[in-house]
Amino acid sequence: MSAEPTRRRGGGTGLVFAIGAYVLWGFLPGFFLLLEPASAWEIVAFRVLMSLVFCAVLLTVTRGWRGLFGLSRQPRVLFTMALAGALIYVNWQVFVIAALTGHVVEGSLGYFINPVITVALGVVLLRERLRPLQWIAVGVSVVAILVIAIGYGAFPWIALTLALSFGFYGFIKKRVGAQVDAVSGLTLETAWLAPVAVVQLAVTGAVVGLSFGSLGPVHLALMIATGVVTAVPLLLFAAAARRLPLVALGLTQYLTPVLQFLTGVFLLHEPMPTGRWIGFCLVWLALVLLTIDMIRAARAGRRASLPVA
Repeated sequence: MSAEPTRRRGGGTGLVFAIGAYVLWGFLPGFFLLLEPASAWEIVAFRVLMSLVFCAVLLTVTRGWRGLFGLSRQPRVLFTMALAGALIYVNWQVFVIAALTGHVVEGSLGYFINPVITVALGVVLLRERLRPLQWIAVGVSVVAILVIAIGYGAFPWIALTLALSFGFYGFIKKRVGAQVDAVSGLTLETAWLAPVAVVQLAVTGAVVGLSFGSLGPVHLALMIATGVVTAVPLLLFAAAARRLPLVALGLTQYLTPVLQFLTGVFLLHEPMPTGRWIGFCLVWLALVLLTIDMIRAARAGRRASLPVA
């Protein structure tokens, strides 16, 4: 059997995994709204603890504890995962706050501009040189943020915090991706965050009270399910990343913010004044430019890899 059909089947499976991950992430705001009246602080604390429990179950089923213990004996990996955990904690907390306070659209903006942030991190941290279209896309995104800030009358701190935290998180995960698998990585991150989650639950319970266990079995089940809802898209994404070329993975990532944007505008009826529409259109223009540049670069790479006749 030739390798080409095998690669094609792997690519098809990878595309299914990628779409599954991004669709699940896209509907996360709706899931968190089902957890009300639990506060954002209670939800994120349970998200951390239930993710750790779910990862422990997965490690037991897949017999992955030995690999995890091996990683935990490497100080560099261990503390890198601590930094990744801190970044994803910020991302989770701000995202849930956005979902529960009527800022789903602004949250979607953060994930729309995340590819631009990733490109900018490559320049700042890796000394990469941008191609002309990438420079234009970065410039258009900066203008878009200014337009939204001026037109909406408030600085889009939720969007920028989400984009920066997830951008740095992705950068760190990329650096250790060859050493740390998805389950072990999430386990180490949530293990670092578990003490923070416990303290957060104690403080939240003392200040405003906890809803866990007091609103019936359905709400209790949903709170427990935060671990599954967190871990499953990450595992699907990891499986897709191993099977798909970067271009295909990059194109499918826009599913998440598109679904979040549609949820905020059409289901939750969040306001979209003219300035915000203009800003979003500029962001989408920047994404089109980045996509064109990405496809061009991929084609050039394939041509360069062809044998000379």
